[in-house]
Amino acid sequence: MTTALDQEAEVRRLFFAEHWRVGTIVAQLGLHREVVLRITGLDSPRRLRPRAAPAEETAVTPFVDFIAETLQRYPRLRATRLYDMLTPRGYRGSVRTLRRYVGTVRPVARRGVFLRLETLMGEQAQVDWAFIGDRAVPGGRRGLWLFVMVLSWSRMLFAECVWDLTAASLRRSLIRAHAFFGGAPRQWLFDNPRTIVLGRQGDSARFHPTVVELSSAFCTQARLCTVRAPQEKGRVERAVRYVRDRFLAGREIHDVVQGNRELEAFLRDIAPARPHPRLPDCSVGDAFLEERPRLLPLPDPMPSEEHLVPVAIDRTAFARLDTNLYSVPAAYAGRTLVLAADDGRVRLLDGPTEVAAHARSWGRRQVFEQREHRAQVVAERRAARDLKGRDRLRAEVPGIDPLLERWMAAGRNLGNAVGRTIVALDLYGAAAVRAAVAEALARGSEDPGALGHLCEQQRRASRQPVPTPVRFGDHVRDADVIPHDLGGYDE
Repeated sequence: MTTALDQEAEVRRLFFAEHWRVGTIVAQLGLHREVVLRITGLDSPRRLRPRAAPAEETAVTPFVDFIAETLQRYPRLRATRLYDMLTPRGYRGSVRTLRRYVGTVRPVARRGVFLRLETLMGEQAQVDWAFIGDRAVPGGRRGLWLFVMVLSWSRMLFAECVWDLTAASLRRSLIRAHAFFGGAPRQWLFDNPRTIVLGRQGDSARFHPTVVELSSAFCTQARLCTVRAPQEKGRVERAVRYVRDRFLAGREIHDVVQGNRELEAFLRDIAPARPHPRLPDCSVGDAFLEERPRLLPLPDPMPSEEHLVPVAIDRTAFARLDTNLYSVPAAYAGRTLVLAADDGRVRLLDGPTEVAAHARSWGRRQVFEQREHRAQVVAERRAARDLKGRDRLRAEVPGIDPLLERWMAAGRNLGNAVGRTIVALDLYGAAAVRAAVAEALARGSEDPGALGHLCEQQRRASRQPVPTPVRFGDHVRDADVIPHDLGGYDE
């Protein structure tokens, strides 16, 4: 910004002759602060007059050579650490004095000069993640992430939304990325997260067993970037920025299913059409068609996306995965099974036999129980019916949790309300109670008795017979009756 000579002269007069502060000049003359700093010369480092060193600073003089040698070996060493080293050697000055001196002699780090590298076709793919944001899940909130893998030569990219950054999630994403590309590159370039590398000493790294297993299956080399050197994976960094600007901007991603459904169309129709940054008059899709034959063939069969781990079944016949509980038949309580999980399904295996299967939940502290599993527990221990009333309702009437929370918020007797709901469940059946719960939630009702009334209305509308409860005393026990031949009654 240029200013008139007379205005510059006025600024200099007010600052140097009248000793006005910069802020006062800015306010009175209506100029920008940077303009006043430029006119007064304060925008460049001040040239301080040489001054005699205070007596306190002379305490540093005997240690000048030691400080210079130490900083030459460790340029980033803090002045406070130098103070700890100098004190036993006889230094009597203050930390402030030492810090001021170190600031004048510390070696200035040279700016790095980087060499532009070009990879060969099919040689390398770079991998990274980007954080999308926290999303509400049953039982709390969970982070939603974006996995991105880009082929270094053609810049063809694969991306998918994931709920976690575990080794199991990395396994699924890598398998799906290679299926999307139709081949495997000869090298994966990662950053240094714990999901990838368990330990590193210089250039030697100990990779996670999942990475080693997959690299062997795809005949691919796993490689790490230098620590604090993000420029080594600039292609995936730019790909992440491209997805943020072109796909995520102005779009609300609620969960993985919706995000990946929209990502699939984006990766198919929009991303390949973008211009290639190094090949003129060539799109990324055209470059990928040229690179694809150079990729390594995929293994046959492909590795499974399921993550297999042994899991201990507790005494209530539940397996735990990621804070959630999944039921198994009662006969497996106290045993160890194999848990096979991907991002959509959880299976419990006893050797090759599947003993239970559930839809996977990404919520927190949720309980998933199949009705037949609960029936087995009830058959073994009749008291379990009363002790696990709420669990039975959750298993047979999914979606009842909001109604339970509404009862608690209204100060209702939850035990009584659950008992009355179970009575309605026994009389009218699970389908009728599910419909009654949905209607009660829609109406905003918080009266536990309303469920029975709504079930009765449904019965009358469908002209079903009146349900008659059959109650037995505690002294009556269930017993198996052995059938016998009825032919003797005809004689």
